[in-house]
Amino acid sequence: MNVSLIWWGLGIYIVISLFIAFLSRTGKQTNMGAYFLGDRKLGGFVSALSYSATTYSAFMLVGLAGLTYRGGVGALGFELIYLMGVSLIAFFGPRFWIVGKKYGYITPSQMIGDRYQSRASAIAIAVSNCLFLIPYSAVQLAGVGYLLQGVSNQQISFSTGVIIAVVLALFFAYIAGIRSVAWTDSLQSLFMIIGSTLVVLFLVRELGGFSGFFEQLEGHHPEMLTVPGNGYFSFLTFIGLTVPWFFFSISNPQVSQRLFMPASLKSMRRMLLGFMIFGCIYTLVSIFWGYSAFLLEPGLDNADLATPVVLTSSAVPSVLAVIVMVGIIAAAVSTIDSILLTLSSMFAKDVYGNIRKGTTDQVQLRIGKFIIPVIALLAYLFAELQLDLIAVLSVASSAGLIVVVPTIIGAFFWKRGTAAAVLASTIIPGALVLILELLQTKPLGMASGLWGLSLSSLLFVGVSIFTKAPEEKANEFIGYIKENLHRKK
Repeated sequence: MNVSLIWWGLGIYIVISLFIAFLSRTGKQTNMGAYFLGDRKLGGFVSALSYSATTYSAFMLVGLAGLTYRGGVGALGFELIYLMGVSLIAFFGPRFWIVGKKYGYITPSQMIGDRYQSRASAIAIAVSNCLFLIPYSAVQLAGVGYLLQGVSNQQISFSTGVIIAVVLALFFAYIAGIRSVAWTDSLQSLFMIIGSTLVVLFLVRELGGFSGFFEQLEGHHPEMLTVPGNGYFSFLTFIGLTVPWFFFSISNPQVSQRLFMPASLKSMRRMLLGFMIFGCIYTLVSIFWGYSAFLLEPGLDNADLATPVVLTSSAVPSVLAVIVMVGIIAAAVSTIDSILLTLSSMFAKDVYGNIRKGTTDQVQLRIGKFIIPVIALLAYLFAELQLDLIAVLSVASSAGLIVVVPTIIGAFFWKRGTAAAVLASTIIPGALVLILELLQTKPLGMASGLWGLSLSSLLFVGVSIFTKAPEEKANEFIGYIKENLHRKK
């Protein structure tokens, strides 16, 4: 791909995105709710596109395509289980929105701290989220680095791509907080879905149409159409990848925080419907993408370079390839800036705000803005390690976040849950996941996420039974949800 064409594409994208970001500035973002939640006034259409761009990051066309290239059709099952998990939003989303509206929650960890009447719980979850989400941010940065390095045939370095992504994420996060992120996300998601779908159609035509496409796979690489196929997707590997992904929509705070943002439950329903349609299309596109790369150039040492293979194929017009490249970069930037805003709000509200009691909302907002570049720097340093296989790293981060799932379920449905149980089920399993990931070991063949969720569930229930629950707050919290669940519009 011509390097000057790449730079022109990036330049046009940056100008348009910055223009939209500045247009999104309505009023002054002088408090935490305005800056980090958009005053809880996002409409359904913008919410759906923003949610899609934030969720479907570099992971899809770089990570999922690479996973398909590496292991075949098991990647489709893996991603479809994630889509099934998104149905959790239909169940938990209205509950998040109702209590967020009543109590003014800014972050999911603030909600947990208030529900269990424990500042320590809010701090523990916020710190744990930072610990596991910074590597996930680094995954997005690495995706941009690999992409630009591959499509430019090494003329644009990995580090240059990473730095571009960091700078763009910082700009979008600072211009108008979540408003600029949401509106630029909407543009980015349209780039992603339209451009990538067109590329797949060009590729399939080049490879003999849909019948010829599958005949090549079935005739020359039948293992790519079966599970475990070439052996990559063994049963325990598949379960270890999919369980953390199933709970992604409630365990990842940059996603669950968005459940506080819609203007109404009607807007939330539109958000969910729009996302599911987007997700189904984008999943199939990414799978075809990975298969196409495999047919065009089998034997890549790094499966994450499958996307550059596709974009530099003679079957894809250069202008369209640049548009899709920009869409992938935009998706990664969308996820990064969302994570930057979420983690900075958690640090300001749940860590600093609980350690320094009595700090005002304005002070917390300043602290949040100050911490954004610090988190970006840490993500950049982690990305420079260039660890292998983006999809697996993404799931490893989700494995660390999954330990909070029992706490969230308990907050809405079990009055007996206690603060001590939250601390035990967050800290101990989180440490176990971290150790298993650092040692790259799987006791009994089970991935770290399975161990983390199992231990977290056991500790949450067990410790709750033997400690005292905040009955008054539990009754008020759960009772208010029951009263208003079918009443709010």
